[in-house]
Amino acid sequence: MDPLPTPQTQSGRDGLAALLARPRTALIGLDFDGTLAPIVADPEQARAHPDAVPALAALAPKIASVSVITGRPPEVAVRYGGFAGVPGLEHLTVLGHYGAERWDAATGTVTAPPPHPGVAAARAELPRLLERAGAAEGTWIEEKGRALAVHTRRAADPQGAYQSLRAPLADLAARHGLIVEPGRLVLELRPPGMDKGVALLDHARAVGAGCVVYAGDDLGDLPAFDAVDTLRADGVPGLLVCSGSTEVTELAKRADLVVDGPEGVVGLLRALAAQLG
Repeated sequence: MDPLPTPQTQSGRDGLAALLARPRTALIGLDFDGTLAPIVADPEQARAHPDAVPALAALAPKIASVSVITGRPPEVAVRYGGFAGVPGLEHLTVLGHYGAERWDAATGTVTAPPPHPGVAAARAELPRLLERAGAAEGTWIEEKGRALAVHTRRAADPQGAYQSLRAPLADLAARHGLIVEPGRLVLELRPPGMDKGVALLDHARAVGAGCVVYAGDDLGDLPAFDAVDTLRADGVPGLLVCSGSTEVTELAKRADLVVDGPEGVVGLLRALAAQLG
């Protein structure tokens, strides 16, 4: 059995204690890439940790809600995660595109508003921009429908390519009413007002969460950490979990509990399921 780790902060210990005392009020929010799925060079090859779905299926029936909150389109996260049709996950929600789209396991359907027109305009300009910046070699554009992501992990100098693209991509985004979200060797162009904090806060309030756990690994998860702090200020206990890596350390500094990547996240989920009996 996985041991249940002890958070290093009092706020985190209070959040964990609230979950164990009142599991039927608990919301657990989880990032996908880097949290449930290991980071890989090609994002299209990302898949959930093999033990993630069994751990979630064991835990989900014992709490109020489990939600995967991701920048990916929800149907992609569902496919790469293997979440559909799993006994125990009948009430799972996937909030994709930072909450702009929602997939519900109960219906198997996605609900979504119209896309932002700036994404299509930026999409048309992006290949030429990469060529002008001398960054076309080794970079890769990930099509996300409501957003675009430029990955530099496969470039000859991944960090150098990343830094050289920050300014031109910021200019492109500004001209089309978008923002740039930095991440682990990835720069994402997306509409403003879409972030994991807004998604988590809205979902927590919708389900009437009495305590909240959120686990993430990257800079895009910081707004979700902020949302947990907002809920704490409103009297809702919370636990901030960092799926640790050597590439991003900002979350570890904010977290109540740091675990060893997706393997550690899965271990935490298993331990919670076992503790709740």
